[in-house]
Amino acid sequence: MTRPSTPLLDTIDVPADIRRLKADQLRQFADELRQETISAVSVTGGHLGAGLGVVELTVALHYVFDTPRDRLLWDVGHQAYPHKIVTGRRSRIRTLRQEGGLSGFTRRAESEYDPFGAAHSSTSISAGLGMAVARDLASGSNHVVAVIGDGAMSAGMAYEAMNNAGALRSRLIVVLNDNDMSIAPPVGAMSAHLSRLLSGRPYVSLRNLGRSVAEALPKPLEMAARRAEEFARGFVAGGTLFDELGFYYVGPVDGHNLDHLLPVLKNARDSRLDKPILVHVVTKKGKGYPPAENSADKYHGVVKFDVITGKQSKPVANAPAYQAVFAKALIAEAETDKKIVAITAAMPSGTSLDKFAERFPERCFDVGIAEQHGVTFAAGLATEGFKPFCAIYSTFLQRGYDQVVHDVAIQKLPVRFAIDRAGLVGADGATHAGSFDVAYLACLPDFVVMAAADELELMHMVATAAHIDDRPSAFRYPRGEGVGVELPARGTPLEIGKGRVLREGSKIAILNFGTRLAECLVAAEDLGAKGLSTTVADARFAKPLDTDLVRRLAREHEVLITIEEGSIGGFASHVMQYLATAGLLDHGLKVRPMILPDRFIDHAAPAKQYEQAGLDAKGIVATALAALGQSVERARG
Repeated sequence: MTRPSTPLLDTIDVPADIRRLKADQLRQFADELRQETISAVSVTGGHLGAGLGVVELTVALHYVFDTPRDRLLWDVGHQAYPHKIVTGRRSRIRTLRQEGGLSGFTRRAESEYDPFGAAHSSTSISAGLGMAVARDLASGSNHVVAVIGDGAMSAGMAYEAMNNAGALRSRLIVVLNDNDMSIAPPVGAMSAHLSRLLSGRPYVSLRNLGRSVAEALPKPLEMAARRAEEFARGFVAGGTLFDELGFYYVGPVDGHNLDHLLPVLKNARDSRLDKPILVHVVTKKGKGYPPAENSADKYHGVVKFDVITGKQSKPVANAPAYQAVFAKALIAEAETDKKIVAITAAMPSGTSLDKFAERFPERCFDVGIAEQHGVTFAAGLATEGFKPFCAIYSTFLQRGYDQVVHDVAIQKLPVRFAIDRAGLVGADGATHAGSFDVAYLACLPDFVVMAAADELELMHMVATAAHIDDRPSAFRYPRGEGVGVELPARGTPLEIGKGRVLREGSKIAILNFGTRLAECLVAAEDLGAKGLSTTVADARFAKPLDTDLVRRLAREHEVLITIEEGSIGGFASHVMQYLATAGLLDHGLKVRPMILPDRFIDHAAPAKQYEQAGLDAKGIVATALAALGQSVERARG
């Protein structure tokens, strides 16, 4: 593919180079940066729309502020591709999300221009406030700028941070990137003019004078004067909520107009206010690339695509994705049970609950980026006899763990957790991997924890969860396609706490939990070819554990291998606990738990990640042979 012509961008390596440009060159520079971003993501895939929406903002921030001395934090981080290009990483930008390449999010280890790693939303203001306070304690003078948007302001953590920042009155600049018109209508020359006025020193000085006068008045008049000033300012420019949180609000400002952005950011930089500032910037997701502008959801995250046509080169699926199977199964259950409702935390399409919403719009709830609220909201529904299914990525459910414990588990409320993105997730890397949910859920009393080995098992587990009315339950499943098994119209409830045996043997037993089952069967074939008779069982449940199955496997085999797509403390820990307390480890049984290694695994293709983790057929065979005192080479010989 021919790369775009970028003569001005070619002269830029780091932000200091941008600051040597003339202001009237920035428009061309931004246009070239946008084209380079489109070109790079067309090769690698990744998050496109959010980055295109902040091109001008990226240019303006690096032009006005002295990065990296001034700290610039990008919330979520998926909007930071243009930032990466201008901070010394352009030569590697076409390695985004590839094995050994750049992360798709901000990452401290990657660049001094990434002062804080982010891939989960709504952390920037909290982290920025911490940096600002640290600066003040160290008598520093640099600026701290947190850019938050793309839905991240729907999370309560952002408001907790703003409330704290307003109380501390630290010098912090928050840029609210409003890219879906959720807060303000489209803006034009008048609002831009007002923003420049409201952020300038004359108006600030006038407000401070007004405050001083109000403070000199008798108390009743002082309060009346303050309310009048606040109302007048809110009427002119909005921002009363942010004022109440202790911020000086400026905006809204057109985030694609550099003539509007630059003076406002300079005013914020040079302000002598003794309180934090919020600059409200309105942008358009996908700006400058018509396919992304016209379909923001489809171009939020993309695979490789043709720049001219915008057509994404998605491979033909051999089997339906687990997410689609989940939606199909849940819809089938909801057709016959009006008490079933579905909840997502800002991921309707990612979890495929958008399909459920099409069929049952009144029974599907998107709570925004608010996992804590979503869990307790589900608990409230459960108290009234409804059957809530919370479809949340494993890595995001971590954010609502206290609510899972306190509001669901302790009260034994039958909330059903559909845990998406279980296991390793490929290009999104460690921040999005579902590594810990079995460990943090199966330790809770009376919690049913299941893992689907394939898409048919997922359908059965959805049906099972729908019938569990006396306690909470969870079932986990990975990102991507299933294995291609035939699917019925509706799942069949499983017997709680009972696994299954798929292959009988006598020497080695492999007890699977999750979608490594296919690899277990391949490994069993390889071991059988080496004369090692191998049983393969699928536990289905980590809790309650099928102790009869575990006991049988322990007594009838020399080696017992457990395998799961999770961290230490998960399924294997429950198996080992039972074996130890039942005295089944006293007679020479060799137990080998296979789990994710004790490290965060970087982005790569999922198959490569599992190979690195040792959780593929080759790794299983090597583990079995090692338990018997053999090596792969010796077995071949």
